[in-house]
Amino acid sequence: MENNKYLNMQQDVQAEQAEAEPEKKKRSLLRELFSLIEIFVVAFLLAQLMTRFVLINAEVPSESMENMIEPGDRLFGYRLAYTFGEPDRFDVVIFRYPVDETQNYIKRVIGLPGETVEIEDGKIYIDNAQEPLEEPYLPEQWVDDNDGYVFHVPQDCYLMLGDNRNISSDARFWANNALQDGVAKSKEDAEQYTYVKADQILGRAVLKYYPHFESLLSY
Repeated sequence: MENNKYLNMQQDVQAEQAEAEPEKKKRSLLRELFSLIEIFVVAFLLAQLMTRFVLINAEVPSESMENMIEPGDRLFGYRLAYTFGEPDRFDVVIFRYPVDETQNYIKRVIGLPGETVEIEDGKIYIDNAQEPLEEPYLPEQWVDDNDGYVFHVPQDCYLMLGDNRNISSDARFWANNALQDGVAKSKEDAEQYTYVKADQILGRAVLKYYPHFESLLSY
């Protein structure tokens, strides 16, 4: 009799465990689901913070920076690159296009604040230097719009040129673009759109990640 009683109790316990098992599995699955959701939410917020305050995710639409960057390449720019310093000559930077700040451009820093930059027969001279800048990054001989330009870079501004200058839309043309687009009313007014102001610079191009990984800091 005692054995039967014990057996019945054991069977009751097993029945209760069997009934509770689906509920335990359900709670376990819910815990895993909430953990995954939490991970995704944290990852999303971190990505938003990174792209808003640290990195710029950019796609290059044109050939103006060949051979360093090809059309369709995707890259990261570092927003904090100039937090404690200023752009150097030859840095490749991402900035808001002076004529239309809704567009982001990527070009190379050529002229620094306060400098006079002259373009003569495809060569660049800074502050009446006897020797031109060495520009080993140019993909081909510069033959178009390569002479007769003199730029007096204002303080707190930079002169930007593309590497592929035979087709690049850069500082040589932005004043005319401002006039044609109706942004500027006169040639004198249009001159300001030739230069990129310091606060228009979004960051320095640091890494190409598509179609392959490549550091851009050595160019």
